Amino acid sequence: MSERSNEQWIADLSQPGPRRDDALADLRALLVRGLGYALGKYSNVDDENLEDFAQDALLKILDALGTFRGESRFTTWAHKIAVRVAFTELRRHRWRDTSLDEITDFFESDFTPAMLTDPAKGPEQQTLQITLMETMQRVIAQELTDRQRQALVAVRIHGMPLEEVARRMDTNRNALYKLLHDARQRLKQRLVEQGLTPEEILAAFEA
Repeated sequence: MSERSNEQWIADLSQPGPRRDDALADLRALLVRGLGYALGKYSNVDDENLEDFAQDALLKILDALGTFRGESRFTTWAHKIAVRVAFTELRRHRWRDTSLDEITDFFESDFTPAMLTDPAKGPEQQTLQITLMETMQRVIAQELTDRQRQALVAVRIHGMPLEEVARRMDTNRNALYKLLHDARQRLKQRLVEQGLTPEEILAAFEA
C-alpha cells in the first residue's frame, strides 16, 4: 500500500481507471482496519460487518470528495465518515426487529423511566416526576395524532434514529421534524395547563 498525500488521494479517487481502483482498495483496507479498532468493544460486530461498513463508507466518501477542504489528513477525514456510517448502521440494527407499534404500546403500558426508581431522588422530586410522567403519558396517548405519537415515542423516548423512524413512517426528515415539533408543543401546552412551570419541569428531570 503506497503512501499518498491529500492531493494524491483526491486525484486518484476522482478519475475512473486503474489508479482509482488501487486507491479504493487501499482506502477500503485502511477503513476496515480503523473500524476494527473503533468498534472493538462491540461483541456483535464481526469481519463481515466491518467490510459492509467500509463499503458503505466508500460510497459516501466518493460522493463527498468535493467537500474535503484539506484541514486534516484525508485518511482521518475518511475514517470519521466511516465511523459515522458504522454507528448509524449499529443503531439501525438495534431496532431491526422492533416495530413502531410495539414501542408505542410499551410506552403506554409498561414504560417506567429509570429516573423514577432512583433512590437518590427526594420524595418531593419523585412525586413531581411521577406527576409529569402520568400527564405526559395521558397527553401522548389521548391528544396526539397516531403519527405524532409514534414519532415522539420512537425518537424522544426510546432514542430510535431519525433516519430509521422516517423510513418506517414512509416520510422524510423535514416532515418528521414537523411532527416532533407539533407533538412537543402540544405536550408543553398541556403540562403548563396542569399548573407546571417550565422551571418545575426542568427541575424534575435535572441530574
